[in-house]
Amino acid sequence: MHIQQCTTEQDLARYTKWLASSEHNSLWQSAAWKHYQETLGREVRIYTAHDGDSIKASALVVIDKTIGGLSTWDIPRGPLSGGQGVGSRESRVGELLKEIIEDAKREKCMSLYFSPTFSLPPIPDSLLPDPRNSRRHQQPEATRIIDLTKSEEDILMQMKQKGRYNIKVARKNDVTVKESDDIDAFYALTKETGKRDGFTGLSKRAYQTFLDEVPGSFLLLAYLSAEVDDKQTKPIAGVLSVVYGSQGTYYYGASSHAHRASMAPYLLQWESMQFCKVKGCTSYDLLGTAPSGSGDDHPWKGITAFKEKFGGEEVLYAHEQEIILKPLASTLLSLKRKVIG
Repeated sequence: MHIQQCTTEQDLARYTKWLASSEHNSLWQSAAWKHYQETLGREVRIYTAHDGDSIKASALVVIDKTIGGLSTWDIPRGPLSGGQGVGSRESRVGELLKEIIEDAKREKCMSLYFSPTFSLPPIPDSLLPDPRNSRRHQQPEATRIIDLTKSEEDILMQMKQKGRYNIKVARKNDVTVKESDDIDAFYALTKETGKRDGFTGLSKRAYQTFLDEVPGSFLLLAYLSAEVDDKQTKPIAGVLSVVYGSQGTYYYGASSHAHRASMAPYLLQWESMQFCKVKGCTSYDLLGTAPSGSGDDHPWKGITAFKEKFGGEEVLYAHEQEIILKPLASTLLSLKRKVIG
């Protein structure tokens, strides 16, 4: 088995074909995600492990550089492994990660993160340093996925009663949902939501780039119908979602506290599901929830209560792993971020 990077259009085309056939195919390991991250100024590499001409394992790596040439390397929802051939899944992934780690060490990487969709079997110590459970929440440990192959009536019926009720409330309040490209309006809502809920959102450029550069992305904004014809009207809520393959994914959401009684976010999610269903999606991923039984101190507990009202099936992921390559630098940077935010 040999390992290489995708450096040509031919390499990338072969990788994309292999990814499409993988049971673990995901947006975060795709050429589309590579393009999006590169547009944001990050370096992205795709490593592939080959048995002859066939790809047997892969990893898309996002490299985020910081002060002093230091960096963190992230393999979102990867590595991937599949198919028959040389070596077991753990040995393939182990050899692939070993190659990546050797490159990372040479290039002043502080930590390597990886978060496969499946639980990796123990990888021989001879191949890897000991990984540990990551303390961050970059990739969700759980999600809820809604089956869109059902009829709209059945999708509504599998929701919790409160979810259906809040969708009806939004309609009674004459909330109207429209597809839009108005990132300025959405960004204003995200700033309000972040201030209210105590988190820092992305830059406006990041949201704009997501909408412009990620194929299948779409923005829905909610308005009060009585004011739709007023050119000065501002939206009261919004969702930025994406269609990738046969799955729709809710990615970012925001809402106005002043209009919280309108229940616009519930109607927005329902309209987003319908939008994805029309596009041929068979499932809708609510993206991230706190795992069942994780306790009230989980940082995603609040948003989980909202998402659970839409029903769906809980899907659990392997915990994101971290391999620390520069312990002192990693600790100092973490302390700095805690101080300055």
